[in-house]
Amino acid sequence: MKLINIGFGNLVSATRLLSVISPDSAPVKRLVQEARDRGMLIDASFGRKTRSVLIMDTDHVILSALEPKTIRARLGGEEEEEEDEEG
Repeated sequence: MKLINIGFGNLVSATRLLSVISPDSAPVKRLVQEARDRGMLIDASFGRKTRSVLIMDTDHVILSALEPKTIRARLGGEEEEEEDEEG
């Protein structure tokens, strides 16, 4: 099982990850709100600005403070500088 660091020491399973998207559009904001209402939202941003939304195959929605391109690089095994992470 490959785990991906999504910021602040939080890890998600790469095999369970369906999508990494930007949180800026209205449909994504609705998706996040619906997940919050269902109790399926995990906020792994630690109070920072949400920069990516991870959609899991378990119907969970995870918020991360890392950019989607940073998570993509980590999925591919590449090393990329962490922008606003402290942990």
